[in-house]
Amino acid sequence: MTIDDGSLDAACSADTQVVDKVKALDWAAIEASLDAYGYAVIPALLAPDACHALAQQYDCDRLYRSRVVMGRHGFGRGEYKYFSYPLPKLIARLRTTIYPHLVPIANRWNEAMGIGVRYPKTHAAFIERCHDAGQQRPTPLILQYDEGDYNCLHQDLYGEHVFPIQVAILLSQPGRDFTGGEFVLTEQRPRMQSRVEVVSLAQGDAVVFAVSQRPVQGTRGPYRVNLRHGVSRLRSGRRHTIGIIFHDAL
Repeated sequence: MTIDDGSLDAACSADTQVVDKVKALDWAAIEASLDAYGYAVIPALLAPDACHALAQQYDCDRLYRSRVVMGRHGFGRGEYKYFSYPLPKLIARLRTTIYPHLVPIANRWNEAMGIGVRYPKTHAAFIERCHDAGQQRPTPLILQYDEGDYNCLHQDLYGEHVFPIQVAILLSQPGRDFTGGEFVLTEQRPRMQSRVEVVSLAQGDAVVFAVSQRPVQGTRGPYRVNLRHGVSRLRSGRRHTIGIIFHDAL
């Protein structure tokens, strides 16, 4: 069953503490995990009701600007949809509330990697930078996987302006709604084989992770490592995920 936009906003607005949740997170611990592993898990960022409301909106086409069937493009199996502007209130709220906490990490990473780009304090200012460069299409998305579906390792790069950290939120409950379908992150260091992380998530958990590169401290100073992410094959059921990407697309 598909609920209407008003029901979605009402369900999402019921979680009135989401902004307070984000502010109250242990951002020092999140930063330490990002530095050490390239990702950090935020338990129970969204309540089950909010997860259910977002997942139920998958078939409400007027919320989205485009639909991508992965198999047609060699991306894997499954599909996803990009939200259109204006974003659902909860998605917009998460995007603008999480971003300022990630800016100091992003700027420090760029400095360590010798990248001259620095990011403004507010998401509105960063989006204005994206839009001035022609990146005007919103990138937050919802993904749907059924039995046998998977997402190949990839990076979410949509133009010149890229914010180096993003967030994914699991809307479904492992073991109840689906089996398999683990979030996977790989890291390639120079002259070394790839390192793999399988990230276990419960319904409402978020994973914060590097989009494409991050600095690692070596014996001669920091160097860049390359990261990709994906989803392993779903063994059964259906899995929905929200992706919060902070830059917009060309």
